[in-house]
Amino acid sequence: MPEESVDHAKLRHHGDVDAVPGMLDFAVNVQGSAPPEWLRARLAARLDALGRYPSAAEDADARAAVAARHGRDPGEVLLLAGAAEGFAMLPKLAPRSAAVVHPSFTEPELALREAGVPVHRVPLEPPYRLESAVVPDDADLVVLGNPTNPTSVLHPTAAIHALRRPGRIVVVDEAFADAVAGEPESLASLRAPDILVLRSLTKTWALAGLRCGYFLGAPEVLARLNHGRAHWPLGTLQLEAIIATAEPRAVAEAQHRAEVIAADRDSMIARLTEVGVQIHTPAQGPFLLLRVTDGELLRKHLADQGIAVRRADTFPGLGPDHLRVAVRGAAEVDRLVAAIRASGL
Repeated sequence: MPEESVDHAKLRHHGDVDAVPGMLDFAVNVQGSAPPEWLRARLAARLDALGRYPSAAEDADARAAVAARHGRDPGEVLLLAGAAEGFAMLPKLAPRSAAVVHPSFTEPELALREAGVPVHRVPLEPPYRLESAVVPDDADLVVLGNPTNPTSVLHPTAAIHALRRPGRIVVVDEAFADAVAGEPESLASLRAPDILVLRSLTKTWALAGLRCGYFLGAPEVLARLNHGRAHWPLGTLQLEAIIATAEPRAVAEAQHRAEVIAADRDSMIARLTEVGVQIHTPAQGPFLLLRVTDGELLRKHLADQGIAVRRADTFPGLGPDHLRVAVRGAAEVDRLVAAIRASGL
């Protein structure tokens, strides 16, 4: 795809700009407005430690916690200041040609393009299944989401394995994997020299303002990504959050939340379908891709009613009639449905 045909402003768009404080937020996929009380207490208990730099031992403890959570070695964990930092690191792998499967989160493509890496878009048509992907043979880096934002498609691991080639690294963005009950199709526990898995703690634990995530992969690949980072790339509170959310109790809580999300999603699909909204299914993530008659007009109408939804035309392959909404509970969905009915669209 010629560089001049790419709109970098659209690639940079994020749902947080669609939601201002005070609005009912369906635009951002964070669950809740703040971390749970027990996690806030853990973080607050570390405030007195902010007068000193994080130690190598604290970093090692966090990597060990993540490794134990996924059945890996600490050397297979690279801690990140949010998943976005991981995407920004991808050019360090020096790919000759990258392929990005779309529609999907645009940050990886933006990071690669801004570093001068040639990017080939791999468009998927509805129902957005990976089996139809046509990835150029010369692509030595392939990036995809699972489950995919914004389509809510969960790709089978067999389809991801089919992308593997000698000399190629496959990056799987699993930012929402812990919001899927049982984490089926996750590759987080797979030890392979050519697969990088990216995880985020932002969504499930309402830590968008703290920025926490990690890469899982072969130590030699992680070393290339880590090269050149500043001292203390993560702060004390980030390390504490990573340790806390990797503990068995927290993993069990996340899985309970995923079960609630699944039930809320099924109910939400039924409610929105009743008012004439087309929803892409099957959906297995904590968000839904909608198609309506006039997406821009409906989005503005909802904003006037104090409801934020995410425009989806910024995702390559989707148009102005697409919107993305986070899965929410019954009371929030009641307001959304009433506002859609009142729009007359």
